[in-house]
Amino acid sequence: MTAPEPVAAAPAAQSATAADVPRPAPGAAPPRTPLVARAAAEVVGTAALVAIVVGSGIQAAKLTDDVALQLLANSTATVFGLGVLIALLGPVSGAHFNPAVTLAEWWTARRSGAGVNARELAVYVPSQIAGAIAGAILADAMFGEPLVRWSTHDRSAATLLLGEVVATAGLILLIFGLAKTDRLRFAPVAVASYIGAAYWFTSSTSFANPAVTIGRAFTDTFAGIAPSSVAGFIGMQLLGTVVGLALVALIFMNGRGEAAEESSTA
Repeated sequence: MTAPEPVAAAPAAQSATAADVPRPAPGAAPPRTPLVARAAAEVVGTAALVAIVVGSGIQAAKLTDDVALQLLANSTATVFGLGVLIALLGPVSGAHFNPAVTLAEWWTARRSGAGVNARELAVYVPSQIAGAIAGAILADAMFGEPLVRWSTHDRSAATLLLGEVVATAGLILLIFGLAKTDRLRFAPVAVASYIGAAYWFTSSTSFANPAVTIGRAFTDTFAGIAPSSVAGFIGMQLLGTVVGLALVALIFMNGRGEAAEESSTA
């Protein structure tokens, strides 16, 4: 979500291809790291995120039969873990860990020129999906569960699908709203806090992430989702992404216009 301050490019570096020099996320300075390093950060970050979600769910189910306590343990671990991952890997890749965020950034970059390009999109999304699957398998391995066992947890109810639209729209609004107001430095706390809250106020417990949804289908534990429910969740997450971007455009358009007017009259 955040990135280091830009450094003036040396003349020799200016001859590098556009694909070699990553463009900044909305409102952020560009990360000065190769694409392979950013892809690795997305794999590791998404794997760690899913391992936290699945592993804490398994641990909670072993410790108590109270579903409310299980969800509290699961959400608490996710909040702390996600905040740490964004703070650590944000300066490298932007800490997307989420195809919905990457797609939204690519879409906005088509007009503003700030964000991931098509090549980076094609690298980020598979990296996130691979990391999510690896994270679920790792969590199962740590707790002695079958490494791959399709979840039987059906999540196809219309109320849950609506919850995914709300959860994803709110996440996109938060991230790109922070970018529009030049406050991405608050992303580790803000994004983690939002996901923790959305665990509780959304009916779906806020997956809000296509890669994480796919990864959680590989584990038949507390955090799992049945493969038959995956397509519906991803569809609603993509719809939520569109809604979130529309809200960003609506809510933050006046501030940008007023800023331009003030600068022209100065």
